[in-house]
Amino acid sequence: MSWLFTSALRSTMVAPERALPGRDHPAFSVPTTHTVLGTPLAGPWPDGTAVLYVAMGCFWGAERSLWQLPGVVTTAVGYQGGFTPNPTYEEVCTGQTGHTEAVLVAYDPKVLSHADLLRHFWEQHDPTQGFRQGNDAGTQYRSAIYTTTDEQAAVAAATREEFAPRLAAAGFGDITTEIRTAEEAGPFYYAEGYHQQYLDKNPNGYCPVHATGVSCAPAS
Repeated sequence: MSWLFTSALRSTMVAPERALPGRDHPAFSVPTTHTVLGTPLAGPWPDGTAVLYVAMGCFWGAERSLWQLPGVVTTAVGYQGGFTPNPTYEEVCTGQTGHTEAVLVAYDPKVLSHADLLRHFWEQHDPTQGFRQGNDAGTQYRSAIYTTTDEQAAVAAATREEFAPRLAAAGFGDITTEIRTAEEAGPFYYAEGYHQQYLDKNPNGYCPVHATGVSCAPAS
């Protein structure tokens, strides 16, 4: 397969019927504990914990920016929004699974509000780039929010409407972020163990932030 053909596949969303077949069970095991926070990657978590799934380019840097927020219980990286069951990283990288690189964020909404979490999401990447973030090109790098409650969905829409005119005023294009419920997006498949908290295990690892520099803070 030529590079140009591979690049074209990765930059176009695969049709469900053409996606890789995947498998019935995960192809690998996943660590149980967050290396920084010491909390379970897959629960159980304290009563009242909320869960949101976000995608903002390379999931290594996205996860690190999120686990540092006060009120976050745990984070984990994985694949979501696609068609192939139990994909591997190599399969996702072909563009033929339909998944984006997502981060599961479990958090205490009494400490970290839905709005503050989503404003952090908007500010930490460029949500106008479509199927890419900087030099990382392909459907796996698309921006996305997958909500688990009606309140999260309402706040996602509201903060998007807050942020869009500020981006436009700064010379950026339209927001391309995919906003759906987690049920609509489909299962969150945990990524391989070496991807979990990658930048804690590899502090010199390369994963640039593509923030626009535009603030999503509420107007005073």
